Amino acid sequence: MLSENLQNALNDQINFEYYSAYTYLGMAAYAEDLDFPGVANFFKVQAQEELDHAMTIYSYVFQKGGRVVLDSIDKPRFEYESLLNVFEEGLKHEQTVTKRIYNLADIALEEKEHATMSFLRWFIDEQVEEEESFTNLVKKVKRAANNEASLYLLDDELSTRAYVPSVPQGSSN
Repeated sequence: MLSENLQNALNDQINFEYYSAYTYLGMAAYAEDLDFPGVANFFKVQAQEELDHAMTIYSYVFQKGGRVVLDSIDKPRFEYESLLNVFEEGLKHEQTVTKRIYNLADIALEEKEHATMSFLRWFIDEQVEEEESFTNLVKKVKRAANNEASLYLLDDELSTRAYVPSVPQGSSN
């Protein structure tokens, strides 16, 4: 059974994962407006992954005998300064997610909730990958920033990203 504190923190994370999906859809819409369909595809796939994460945590809360409470989701941004700014904001967002996952892990450790700590390890590893991915994309966009042809090559590269469900092994979402 989850403590009220841990259950509330997991519920907050469920809601934040839904907000993350909205955030990435807002970024996708911005990219669509700029006529970068590959970048839009990247962010739409990112949004789908965030929905997977929300449902994985949702299922876990019930698996542990807890109660899920959903809250309202804030409206995402749709305007950015540039394509580079979109990726920089994506990196900042992932860094925020990392801090939130670490906070959940800290609560689980403090409460000696070993099952939840084990559950969260996948999310911790996932965040390392997410931050690395965004860091690399920021670098690529910076290199291509003054060369429209390079930006369109990057856009073409990002158009090949396909959605593959990414959830912890053995999760039942």
